[in-house]
Amino acid sequence: MKAATFQVTLEKLGIQSSFSRPRVSNDNPYSESLFRTMKYRPQHPFNGFKTLEEAREWVKRFVHWYNHDHLHSGLKYVTPYQRHNGLDTIIINKRTQTYEQARNAHPERWSKDTRDRSLPEYVALNPIKDEELTKTK
Repeated sequence: MKAATFQVTLEKLGIQSSFSRPRVSNDNPYSESLFRTMKYRPQHPFNGFKTLEEAREWVKRFVHWYNHDHLHSGLKYVTPYQRHNGLDTIIINKRTQTYEQARNAHPERWSKDTRDRSLPEYVALNPIKDEELTKTK
């Protein structure tokens, strides 16, 4: 992940490289989560693929499902497509209103507030903490 040509390619694509452990290619929680989701799908072909084209087609369908249908817990149960296209705020606001209406109608069902559905402004693998930023200044 530190190869110069790889870094240049990432920069050209506007992608920030992982801040996981230096020079450890298998320490990326996002890709690990993606592969775990892929392996545990009921449709996962545990006997392999007959052809390269069959494998490509399966991965294409999986990626579409993962981005357009699969609700991600880290995104407060919206899809990446919804998040990237600004639909997440509409969905989260509607959920919040629905829960508030239900809570007002039946307050005995809630012992605490409804869950926090606020979305983070951005997501990072290993975010830099405020105190780390002040040390470098």
